[in-house]
Amino acid sequence: MNVLPDAQPAYDRSAEDPLDAYSRTVIRVAETITPHVAAIEVTASRRNGQIRVGAGSAVVFTEDGYLLTNAHVVDGASAGRAAFADGTRMDIDIVGADPLSDLAVLRGRLPTPAPAILGDADQLKVGQLVIAVGNPLGLAGSVTAGVVSGLGRSIPTSAGRTRRVIENVIQTDAALNPGSSGGALADAGGRIVGINTAVAGVGLGLAVPINATTRRIISALLADGRVRRAYLGLVSTPVPLPEPDALRTGQQRALRVVEVMAGSPAEAAGLRPGDLVLSAGGRAVASAQSLQKLLFADAIGVPFPLAVLRSGVLLEITAVPQELADNG
Repeated sequence: MNVLPDAQPAYDRSAEDPLDAYSRTVIRVAETITPHVAAIEVTASRRNGQIRVGAGSAVVFTEDGYLLTNAHVVDGASAGRAAFADGTRMDIDIVGADPLSDLAVLRGRLPTPAPAILGDADQLKVGQLVIAVGNPLGLAGSVTAGVVSGLGRSIPTSAGRTRRVIENVIQTDAALNPGSSGGALADAGGRIVGINTAVAGVGLGLAVPINATTRRIISALLADGRVRRAYLGLVSTPVPLPEPDALRTGQQRALRVVEVMAGSPAEAAGLRPGDLVLSAGGRAVASAQSLQKLLFADAIGVPFPLAVLRSGVLLEITAVPQELADNG
């Protein structure tokens, strides 16, 4: 004899469960961000005419039609076109690109949709919800969601012979589709906290953070089409200070000099491998980013004091940074 199961209580649609809350957040952010994200296709002039050399996504970030994307998306390009989710299409100009941060600025030749709101990636926490929105291959509003799975990651980059590391890169498990490079990484409030830059492997996405350092880079690209940087010529790594040195200096961390480039301002100033750099330009430094963000145009040719611990002895060393040439 078959026995029917007991009737189950009716589903209470007013009850909120975590999945519904999560879904609503992702939907709201996707609806907020998608209109600001364009699919871009860039071209270069060749003997046989204009040819396509790249494609990706870009994010409108100013009222007067400037867009952010990745430098590698526009590498080698001279012009391009943008297409938005609302059907708006226009030619775009490449204002400037900075391969060492993998950021580029474009400008639409026609009025663009309204700008997205830029946030501050320095406020992110591991485990925080983030939403990636791209426009790959014209598939408007390609949305994936995940969490911040790591902060302070690094991506090696190059420009000519110059090698550099993009510091404080955001690592997320939000999948990045082909063509999503240059798209937006947003927080739950719909603020852009990163520009998606690469797919490093299955389940791993990386984004250049929007923070004080990258805002300075973006401002330089808007003003000059390039970023002028000062060059010291040292390779360093952050390390904790031994307890006696930490008590004496009031700092917990410093930068250990790993390598000093031959003929560099750092060599001329007398820096040596093994030195512990405590401060630069009068500011404490405890990460490669904290040093790099001091080495912009206003530091070129200007005495640059460094507080250094060498074999337990505190030294004051002055270097004079040179301008980093475009070709390295």
